[in-house]
Amino acid sequence: MKTSERLDAALTKLYTAFHNKTLNPECCNHCAVGNICNNTDSWKHLSDNHGSLQLNYVGLFHENLGRKFQGYTPLELLKIETEFLKGCGYILPLNHKNPKPKNPTSQETLFNGLCATVEFLCSLDGIKNVMDYYPIFQKEPKALELETV
Repeated sequence: MKTSERLDAALTKLYTAFHNKTLNPECCNHCAVGNICNNTDSWKHLSDNHGSLQLNYVGLFHENLGRKFQGYTPLELLKIETEFLKGCGYILPLNHKNPKPKNPTSQETLFNGLCATVEFLCSLDGIKNVMDYYPIFQKEPKALELETV
């Protein structure tokens, strides 16, 4: 399956962060978009609230100029972060009033967020979810034997 450069880079950064246990939904440097943006928090200035899909003045300015960050528009970055947070079990936008997962940095919580993020990243590029292993289990056992030889 052919993927874009931006998708390859994003997946590599997210998988590395997950396996190195540096993925953190409550830290703008180590959340999904923070990792995609090379562990910087500059992306957070595109919106007034973490987990919001509404661009602020700065975000609209960059969006209207057609700027991209690591291959993604400001609105795409906000959508990526929203998918990650929702996948982790957050009620958005992120604030002290809305409930959050019991253990936001547990591997299970982060894996759920990672899966949601990867699915969304793939949809942005118009490709099938690279984490979808279901078709593998639909093959006939005979066909699997032939492929292994």
